[in-house]
Amino acid sequence: MLRIAWSTLRVRWSSFAGTFVALAFGAALMAALGQVLASSISSPDRGSQRYAAAPVVVVPDERLTVRSPFGESGAPLAEPRGLAPELAGRIPGAVVDRIFAAQLAGGPPAVGRPWSAARTAPQRLSSGRAPAADDEIVVTAGAQVGRRVQVVTAAGSRPYRVVGLASAGPQPTVFFTDERAARLSPRIDALAVWRPAAEVRAALGQAIASGTAPRQGGTPMISTQVKVLTGQERALLDPSRETDEQARNNANTIAGIAAGFAGFIAVFVVSSTFAFAVGQRQREFALLRTVGATTGQVRSMVYVEALLIAIAASALGALTGPLATRPILDLLSSLGMAPAWLVPSTSPVPSYVAFGTGVLVAVLGVIVAAWRAGRVRPAEALRQAAVEPRAMTPGRWIAGGGLLATAVISMAVNAVSDPSGATNNKTFMPIVMLLIAAAGLLAPIFVRPLANLLAAPLGRLRGAGALVVPAGAVASTRRTAATAAPVLMTVALAATLLGAAAMTDATKAAMRIDPVRADYLVLPSGTAGLDRQLTERLRAVPGADVTTVTPTSLYTLEGAGTQLIQRPAEAVNPATIPTALSVPVTAGSLTELRDDTIAVSPTWEVSLGRRVRLWRADGSQVSLTVVALLGADSAADAYVTPAHALSALPSLAYVKLRPGASTAKAEQALEQAVEGHNARSMTKASWAGTVTGRAASASRLGLLAVLGIMLSYTVIAQVNTLLMAAPDRAGEHGALRLLGATRAQVLRYVVAEALLVVAVGVLLAALATALGLLGLYAALLQLAGPVAVDVPWQPVIGVIALCSVLAVLAAVLPASRVRAVAIPR
Repeated sequence: MLRIAWSTLRVRWSSFAGTFVALAFGAALMAALGQVLASSISSPDRGSQRYAAAPVVVVPDERLTVRSPFGESGAPLAEPRGLAPELAGRIPGAVVDRIFAAQLAGGPPAVGRPWSAARTAPQRLSSGRAPAADDEIVVTAGAQVGRRVQVVTAAGSRPYRVVGLASAGPQPTVFFTDERAARLSPRIDALAVWRPAAEVRAALGQAIASGTAPRQGGTPMISTQVKVLTGQERALLDPSRETDEQARNNANTIAGIAAGFAGFIAVFVVSSTFAFAVGQRQREFALLRTVGATTGQVRSMVYVEALLIAIAASALGALTGPLATRPILDLLSSLGMAPAWLVPSTSPVPSYVAFGTGVLVAVLGVIVAAWRAGRVRPAEALRQAAVEPRAMTPGRWIAGGGLLATAVISMAVNAVSDPSGATNNKTFMPIVMLLIAAAGLLAPIFVRPLANLLAAPLGRLRGAGALVVPAGAVASTRRTAATAAPVLMTVALAATLLGAAAMTDATKAAMRIDPVRADYLVLPSGTAGLDRQLTERLRAVPGADVTTVTPTSLYTLEGAGTQLIQRPAEAVNPATIPTALSVPVTAGSLTELRDDTIAVSPTWEVSLGRRVRLWRADGSQVSLTVVALLGADSAADAYVTPAHALSALPSLAYVKLRPGASTAKAEQALEQAVEGHNARSMTKASWAGTVTGRAASASRLGLLAVLGIMLSYTVIAQVNTLLMAAPDRAGEHGALRLLGATRAQVLRYVVAEALLVVAVGVLLAALATALGLLGLYAALLQLAGPVAVDVPWQPVIGVIALCSVLAVLAAVLPASRVRAVAIPR
C-alpha cells in the first residue's frame, strides 16, 4: 500500500495540493505562534532604568506575609511602605529617594523626586542649575528655564520656578530640593548606595531580619524589614515594570488564543479537504475493491497518503514558520499588545511541536475520510462512483448534532449559573468553535433550501441561468457544503467574535454607567488621582453634593486559611454615596457603613453580621463587621469608609446638584475648581461616551490582531478548496460549451455559482453567529439588562467581500481554460 499511495500522490498531486498547503500553513502558523509564546516567556527583562547608575538599592519589603496554622501565605502590597529614617544613617553616602505624585499643570504624567536622586539613573542637567530653594524645581520636559509653573502634588497646586532642565529618565520627573521633597512625601521609598552589597548588608545588620514597625498615630506604615537589590533585581523598581509585565501577558494571551484557533481551524480545514479529496476518488476506490483490495487495505492507503503529505507539509511549515515570529511581534507591538523589546526565541521546541501537531491533525482529519473510503463494496463500487453518496451520513448527523447540543447546553449553563463568566474569552471562544464545527457538519442539510432561496431572484432574468446555477449547487450538496465551509468559518469567526466583543464592551460600560446618579463627574487627567486641595474646592461648589471614590485593596485569608487574596475595594462616604450611585444591596444597609464595618459582594461568601479579619493596603490588620451584602451586579467588590484609603487619592468625584440649584453656576464653579489641578469636569453623558469608547478600543485591538492571523489561514483554505473542486467541474463546463454556451456565458455561470456558494456560506455563518450571540445575550441580560446586539458591520462586510473576490478568481481562472470538450470521468 505504501507504493500505491506514493504512486497515487505523484499522479493525483493536484487533488492533494490544497491539503498540503493547508497543513503546511497550519504548521507554520503554530510554529510562529509558538515562537511568539516562547519569546514572551524567555525574553530577558529590561535592565534597570531608574537605578541604572546605583549598584545597590535598599528598599522596604513590599510583600504582606500572613502566618496561619496551615503555613505562610503572601501577596504584594498595594500601598507602599517606607523605610525607617534611621536606616539612612547606617549607610554612609546613601542617597534618600522619595517618589511621589507631582505633575506640571497641563503637563504629561510625572513623578516628583529629590534632586539628589537624579544621579541614580543618571539624569544630568542639560541647562540651568540645580534647585536651591523651596519654590525651585528642575524638570525633564514641559517647561522652559526661568518660567513660573503650577505643580500639582497630593497636597494641591502650588507655583514653582523652573531653574533647570534635566536629561530624560525612565519617566517624566519634577525634581525638588531634598528638604521640599521630604515635606511633600515623608515616606522614604529607597536608598541608593555606591558601596559593595556585602558592606551594605553588614551595615544594616539586624534590620534585614527584623519585622514591621507598627503605625503610630497618623504616620505612614514603616517597614524595617528591608531588601538589598543588586544587578537585574533593581529593574523591579522601574516605573515600567507593571506595564511591561502586562504587555508580556497580553502577548502570551493573544498568541495562546490564536494558537488554539489555529489548531481548531487546522483540524476543520484538513478534515474537510481530505474528505473532499477522498470524495473525488470514488472511482479509484471502486476499482481497487473490484480487483480484490480489502477494506483495511483501502483505509491503510488513505492513512499512508495522509502521513506522507503530513510529514512533508508539517516539516515545511515547522521550518518556515519561525520566520514570521518577528513580523507577528512587530504587529502586536504596534498595537500596544506586546513589549517592543521582546527578543525572538530561537528555541526549536515550537517547531517540533508544530511538526507533531501537523501530523496529528492530518491523522485526525483523515479518520472519517478513510472510514468512508473503506466502506465501498465491490458490487456497489461503480454505482457509488457515478452517483454522489448521501451527504448526511448517520455519523455526520450524530457528530453535528452532538456538537450543536453541547454548544447550546454550555450557553444555557453559562446564562443560568455563571453569566459573568460568559464575558470571558476563554469561556466564549470554545463555544464559538463548537458552533462553527456543528454548522460545517450540518451544512448539507441547508444547501438545497438556501440555494433555491438565493437563486429565486435569478428567475426574473432571461436565459437558463435561473435553472443552471442553483441546479449545479443542489446536484452536489456535499461539494457545495465543502466549498462553502471555509466561507462559513471565515465570516462566522469575524462576525461572532467582533459582535461578542461589542456586546461585552457595551455590557461592561452599562454596568459602570447605569448606577450613576450624579450629574457631573470630575476625573484626573493622569494617574495620580484628585489632590486634596481640589476635593476641598469641589465640596465648596454651591448647591452640590460631592462624593469621592478612592480605590484601595483589602487582603483576606481564604481556602481554609491557606491563601492570601487581594481584593479591590472602594472607600466612600456612606452619607453621600446614595446621591451619587445606585448601589444594589440584597441585605443590610449602607447607612450602617462606618470605620469598623464593611459592605461586600457575593464573591466574599460571608454572611451579614459576620466579623471578618482583614489586612489593609499597607499590611495593617483590622477586623470589620459585614453590615451590607451587595448585589451581583454591583460596580464594586466592597465598600469601606475613607479611613481605610490610607494615602491613596480619589480616582473620581461624583457631583449631584440639589433641587433648585443653578446648572450654569454649578458648571462655572466646577470649571474654576478644576483649573490648574490636572482634572476635568464632565457631564454624565460625556463621561458615558468616553467609558464606552475606551472599552471598545481596548478589547478590539487584541481581537483584531487574533482575527488578522486567523483569517489569513481561512482565506487560504477557501482558495484551496475551490481550486480542488475545479477539476470536477471541467467536464460540466466543457459540456456547456458543446451545448452552445459561449465562453462568456460559461464564465458568467461560474461567477454566479461561486457567488452562490459564498452566499450559502455567509447565511450558514449568520445562523452560527446568531445562535452564539443569542446565548451570549442571555448571559449578559442577567448582568446589565437588555443590551444592543451590535455587530461591527464594516470589518464583517470587508471579510465577505474578500471571500467573494477570492471565490470568483479561484473559480474563473480554471474555467477560462476549459474548451468545448466534455471529458468523461
